[in-house]
Amino acid sequence: MSRERLYLFDTTLRDGAQTNGVDFSLHDKQIIAQMIDDLGIDYIEGGYPGANPTDSEFFATKPKLENAKFTAFGMTRRAGRSASNDPGLASLLEAKADAICFVAKSSAYQVRVALETTNEENLASIRDSISAAKTAGREVMLDCEHFFDGYKENPEFALACAKAAYESGARWVVLCDTNGGSMPNEIVAIVGEVVKHIPGDHLGIHAHNDTEQAVANSLAAVRAGVRQIQGTLNGLGERCGNANLCSLIPTLKLKKEFADTLDIGVSQDKLATLVHASRALDNILNRPSDRHAAYVGESAFVTKTGIHASAVMKDPHTYEHVLPELVGNRRKVLVSDQAGRSNVLAELDRAGIAYQKDDPKLGRLIEEMKEREAAGYAYESANASFDLLARRTLGTVPEYFHVVQFDVNVEQRYNSSGHRVTVAMAVVKVNVAGEMLISAAEGNGPVNALDVAMRKDLGKYQKYIEGLKLVDYRVRILNGGTEAVTRVLIESEDEQGERWTTIGVSSNIIDASFQALMDSVIYKLVKSGAPA
Repeated sequence: MSRERLYLFDTTLRDGAQTNGVDFSLHDKQIIAQMIDDLGIDYIEGGYPGANPTDSEFFATKPKLENAKFTAFGMTRRAGRSASNDPGLASLLEAKADAICFVAKSSAYQVRVALETTNEENLASIRDSISAAKTAGREVMLDCEHFFDGYKENPEFALACAKAAYESGARWVVLCDTNGGSMPNEIVAIVGEVVKHIPGDHLGIHAHNDTEQAVANSLAAVRAGVRQIQGTLNGLGERCGNANLCSLIPTLKLKKEFADTLDIGVSQDKLATLVHASRALDNILNRPSDRHAAYVGESAFVTKTGIHASAVMKDPHTYEHVLPELVGNRRKVLVSDQAGRSNVLAELDRAGIAYQKDDPKLGRLIEEMKEREAAGYAYESANASFDLLARRTLGTVPEYFHVVQFDVNVEQRYNSSGHRVTVAMAVVKVNVAGEMLISAAEGNGPVNALDVAMRKDLGKYQKYIEGLKLVDYRVRILNGGTEAVTRVLIESEDEQGERWTTIGVSSNIIDASFQALMDSVIYKLVKSGAPA
């Protein structure tokens, strides 16, 4: 049976950027765009060119995308201006984008109160803007802002806005639940009326999550006929957020109602990278991932000791609606000694670490992990540190070197140009096979100085770490106050491009950082097969 194509439109970089506390840099946007494209999303809305320097620079050069159409967002021409004399419209037409998504009011109330113009001028603005973008050779779509609220107030005008866009050549007319207050039954009823005038394969849905129903409303719209869904990774967005693509994508791929009749651009293989994409975004934003998020949360497939855990151990289908591996997640059974043992054995198998099931050291490893996780370590996020902890407990990590001491100083001084600068200096003393090596280095911060000094001279092991570099550094405060316990995660990369993450926890941020740095260096030596 042939399946209809359903298109996914990601607005993480535009609508998601309106999230309180989220501020994407240009580099962030470039990385996230590639990550979204790799999933197989059809459209990536990069931002609002002309609205701020970051978005303008992002659209100055079109990113190299394999799957998605790079989309610029902006307003239709302003009331009282012509399409050829509107700076905002000109910025959109000049942007290096494959498509343009205009936004226009589709509520008579909003047109009167917010725009202070007439319904007729609003309709003319829609037609003129879409025609101008079509003439410029762009794929065009219109976000009908406040559509559902507008339809409830004045269905004739709301529908007229949508029809004006479609009849002017818009590829997509997107119906927006801008205030996020509509119910699924209202979405079904209203979309059911719209599809009598505009084909469903030209309609989209943009739902906000103010009643915690953005995903439900998006699916309701699909049932009613729309064939484009707009949303964001992890449900980012202003107020309560947007429809969460990390929930929508697996539902569309794995639930029979949708999977049997609809096809999306995300393949089964890419679906298995969804957890990685979700957590990578949170890492970029330096915020904790939602443990209880559907599909991708750390607790999404977790059970505790008791009848549920017993049943899951016998047959996962007893308490799992899908297999966690399909979305890149994993099953966990918590608390009991038996459950802890099962988890650790599974991790050892994944890491390729040899062990004997009756080895009493396994019990020590389980207890060590419990104690460390209670202290703030999170080995779920630090694969390399777990590997080392397991190997050390099982007695298989050589003591390549011993750090005798390290010292870090931070000072402010005037440089040769007369500018006041902050400089960090680190000194590390290391014992390598009886040879004392002392290295000193300056850095743009204490951790950078430590990193450079640590890897400056490791004697006979230096050749193994030449290609090692630190690519990301993240700090989490685990409790409040200036004496708070700090968790540091460091992501490293070797000369082959392989990456791993290590962790350190301490009330002293430098100490926590040094723990993670040490683990990274030792993991590289183990991985490289360096002799003891």
